[in-house]
Amino acid sequence: MSVEVIEAANSNASTIQYVTVVIADQLFGLPIEQVHDVFMPDRMTRVPLSPAEVAGVLNLRGRIVTAIDMRRRLNLPPREEGASAMAVGIEFKGESYGLIIDTVGEVLNLPVAEREPNPTNLDPRWGSVSKGVHRLEGRLMVILDVSRLLETLTATIAA
Repeated sequence: MSVEVIEAANSNASTIQYVTVVIADQLFGLPIEQVHDVFMPDRMTRVPLSPAEVAGVLNLRGRIVTAIDMRRRLNLPPREEGASAMAVGIEFKGESYGLIIDTVGEVLNLPVAEREPNPTNLDPRWGSVSKGVHRLEGRLMVILDVSRLLETLTATIAA
């Protein structure tokens, strides 16, 4: 099932489920249907001449996965030396990607009607890969648009 079909199906629903992730103390949400795996990245191989956001490639159960450093992708400070990381596995255009994040949170079931457009003061780099935001108890959850997040990256790699 394509992402567009899934999104169309979800647009008819009154709620949507998000896997929450934390990157540099900021809460982000990924639509649950786009998340295939959650894993600890191990033995990554750096790819020469790749964009800075590409942390490398790794083997995940026999599949080659391109690891994307979400801190670099979102223009956030680098992870402290020795700090552990996690990854969220997704598929995009037949390729496997692992989004390197700090931690995975919980799954939230949120009303579609409560999703808001991106605030005007949201960093433009975040706004370009966000589908909007949800205001939670004292926190703002930025909803990541996986298609836009990886479309712009794959265009950079192909160039």
